[in-house]
Amino acid sequence: MPTIKEIAAEAKVSMATVSRVFSNHPNVKETVREHVLSVARRHNYVPRLSNRRRTVILITPSRTEHPVQSYVDMVTAHLAETAGQRGYRIEILPEDNHDRLEYTQFCAAIQISAAELPWENWSRRFQVPLILIDRETPKKQSHVFSVRSNEKQGMELAIEHLVKSGHRRIGCLVSNTKLGNAQQRVHFIQSALATHGLPSAESFVRLVGEEAYMEETAKLLRHKVDAIFAPGGMGGIITAYALNLLGRRVPEDISLIASERAVVSRYCLPPQTTITQNYRQVATMAVDAIDASLKRAAISRYTVIDYQLMTRESVVHRLSRAGHNSLISR
Repeated sequence: MPTIKEIAAEAKVSMATVSRVFSNHPNVKETVREHVLSVARRHNYVPRLSNRRRTVILITPSRTEHPVQSYVDMVTAHLAETAGQRGYRIEILPEDNHDRLEYTQFCAAIQISAAELPWENWSRRFQVPLILIDRETPKKQSHVFSVRSNEKQGMELAIEHLVKSGHRRIGCLVSNTKLGNAQQRVHFIQSALATHGLPSAESFVRLVGEEAYMEETAKLLRHKVDAIFAPGGMGGIITAYALNLLGRRVPEDISLIASERAVVSRYCLPPQTTITQNYRQVATMAVDAIDASLKRAAISRYTVIDYQLMTRESVVHRLSRAGHNSLISR
């Protein structure tokens, strides 16, 4: 690998200029930056990181776009722990202020639930890895990686659990958040229901805004559902509240599965069965991608991690209950 002196000589700039380019220093002309980076790319040059430059920028979504901050908090906590163990330092930057990246020295960035990239030409502009959490990697972005949860497997996991528990009329209320994977979830849920020969029409699988849960829950009850799956946002909490106001008990009348919400789901009455992302593995794979990218080691640009099922008390086995009720009636 060439030295910084050799890169500077070929680019016809000073070694200090090369150093400023790779430190994302603001006082470098764009034409000079592009020229130095093109020379470095030809030689596969990677500068060694000093301790002061081992900073990872964590770009977080705004509360307006992503109101469920418990998810962001869980991801952030695990990322900070894992990055710290690898010798990195985390700085948090709200996505509304992403222009500050132009004036910040950093070796990598991680963006949680992004609506779009902070810079359309990220790979040309920064030459450092960007890890997207729970988002697809855009094409033609060589320094952008994706670590996301397996939405298909997660939706199938919840439906499978309800089917095995004897439910045959499953309604679904999918939180329609701006930055979520709502449309994907609807598609995968409908496919899972159809695979089991269960009703999968739009009347059973609904996209729901937070203000519409009461109305949509009532509609599902008119379809005589025996279980509700409410992934995303605070869907599980709001659905349980709506069922209570509508005179239905969980799980005696209606079983309920939701998305895990830290320090909330387990303390509901009853504690909610949920699907949950493996936050620790998400953090580990994100930092692995940073390590590999900085070392120019081979690593997949796409990492998909399965959901886990947290079994609690909001799902009842319908077949067992039916048999129990039959014995009582005798």
